[in-house]
Amino acid sequence: MNPEKSYSTQFIVLAQILVFASLLGLWEGAVRSGVASASLYGQPTQIAHSLWVECFQTGRIWFELWWTISSTMLAFAIGACAALVLGMVFVVYPLAERVLDPLFSALNAMPRIALAPLLILWFGLGIGSKVAIGASLCFFIVLQTVVAGGRSVDRDHLTLAATVGLKPTQLFWKITMPSAVPVVFGGLRLGFMYSLLGVVAGEIIASEHGLGQLTAYLTSSFDINGVWAVVFILALVGVTLSWTLLTLERTLLRWR
Repeated sequence: MNPEKSYSTQFIVLAQILVFASLLGLWEGAVRSGVASASLYGQPTQIAHSLWVECFQTGRIWFELWWTISSTMLAFAIGACAALVLGMVFVVYPLAERVLDPLFSALNAMPRIALAPLLILWFGLGIGSKVAIGASLCFFIVLQTVVAGGRSVDRDHLTLAATVGLKPTQLFWKITMPSAVPVVFGGLRLGFMYSLLGVVAGEIIASEHGLGQLTAYLTSSFDINGVWAVVFILALVGVTLSWTLLTLERTLLRWR
C-alpha cells in the first residue's frame, strides 16, 4: 500500500468527520443559546434520542425501513432492466431511437412526482404505486446513460474489429458493451438514488407503510426531531447503497 495515499485517505476521512461534528456542534449551540428554535429546527441531542427510541425501543423504524428498501429495490430492478434492454436496442438500431425519440422525450418531460397522485389512484396505496413512481424516475436516467455509453465507443476500435472479421453481434458484446460499462454503472447509481427518491415521495403523498409515510406522520405531529431521525436513516441508506454499487463497479472493472 502506498503510505502517501493511505495518509491522504485518512486525512480526508478525519476532515469529513470534523466538518460533520462542527456542523452538529454549531446546530446544538444555536438551539441551546436561543438563536434557533428547537421546535422548528430540532436539536441534535434530541434527534439522537429519537433515533435511539425508534431503533431500539419501539423498533418501528425497522419495519418501515424494510418496506421502503423493498419498494426501492423492486422499482430499481424494473426501471433499470427496462432501460438497459431498450438502450441496447437504440444503440444497435439507431432508426428505432429516431422514431421513438419524440414519444420518450415527451414522457421524460412529464413531472412524475406531480403525476404521483394519478399513479396512486391507478395502483393503490400499496407497494405498486411507489414502485411505479420510482421505476419511472429510474428508467429515463439509466436509458440516457446506456445510449450515451453505447455511442461513446471509439470508432477506430469498431473499424479494427470489423476489419478482423467480427460479426455485428460480436462487435456489440465484445467491443461496445465493455466500453459502455463505466458510463452505464454511473447511470445505475444515479438511477438507484432516483428510485429511492420516487418511492419516498410516493410514501409521503399517500401510503400505508414506509419511511416516507412515517415522515409525514411525524411532521403532522410536529415531532421535528423524529423527522430528522428518519431523514438521517434515509441519508444513511442512500449513501450505503450508492457505496455498494460503486464497490461492485470497481470490482467488475478490474480488467480495465
